[in-house]
Amino acid sequence: MNKAAPAADPALAPPLAAYAGARPPAPQWFVDAVAAPHERHRLQVEGAGIEWLAWGPRGKPGLMLLHGNGAHADWWRFIAPYFAETHRVATLSWSGMGNSDHRPRYTVDLFVAEILAVAEAAGLMDTGPFTIVGHSFGGFPMMALANRADPPLRQAIILDTPFDLQQRRRPRGSGGDARPHNIYPTEADALARFRWAPPQPTTHDFIADFIARHSIRPADGGFTWKFDPFLWSEFEMNAGVDLLLAPKCPTALMWGEQSELVHGGLVADMARRLPAGSPLIPIPQAFHHVMADQPLALVAALRGFLA
Repeated sequence: MNKAAPAADPALAPPLAAYAGARPPAPQWFVDAVAAPHERHRLQVEGAGIEWLAWGPRGKPGLMLLHGNGAHADWWRFIAPYFAETHRVATLSWSGMGNSDHRPRYTVDLFVAEILAVAEAAGLMDTGPFTIVGHSFGGFPMMALANRADPPLRQAIILDTPFDLQQRRRPRGSGGDARPHNIYPTEADALARFRWAPPQPTTHDFIADFIARHSIRPADGGFTWKFDPFLWSEFEMNAGVDLLLAPKCPTALMWGEQSELVHGGLVADMARRLPAGSPLIPIPQAFHHVMADQPLALVAALRGFLA
């Protein structure tokens, strides 16, 4: 007797489909945050144009915010302004993501070079070592930098990065998930296809909408995603290196308590590998995309930690 297929979890459905291209209502704190004055620049790093944003005056302690896989600098637009009075804040779109150029190949060393180039251009090191928050994939190049001799870092804050994740490299054209993006006939059609990776419930539709609108671009025949679909097939990571064992700067771990990637067992494993005394800070009711799930709780946690 065949069993019926389990019903799809409605909480994991594409969050913007029902809006048919309209913008969900947003609270005033969010409207004010994304409208806060900021700079948007571009610089060349090892042959690729890299987009970066900045808030706050130069001469303040530096704070860099790094996004995750397939994301972009604007994921931090509603978080960064909360630190602009006390810090010079910058974020970037990794090569292959957001409005930055795609590369023929990607390496951790290239991503580290992007961090250092943007930190220099933004003035994050004007007052000495700077702090980095690395979300998800962003934690890997952050910790690769933290493991270098005498890195220019005051501290590194891991935000829901699963450090047991094994990235598989597929040759271009080998099948799997290495294929060109779909083209959607209208912006509304593209927005309706937006979903979180990994799948998770949507806490705030207005944040999903903001992120999605900055994740698509016009293309011949309609709209498509900005990120390079071949990034992971062309990515090279040094295997066998535990980036948590011996960072050369103080390191903290933050994670979403409901995260599927950084679950309780992995938190305990990562805590054992980090230097003794490294702060461990869970964000209640947050899934993997902590800044999208519990933005103000994340701001409060970071403010307390940086004070």
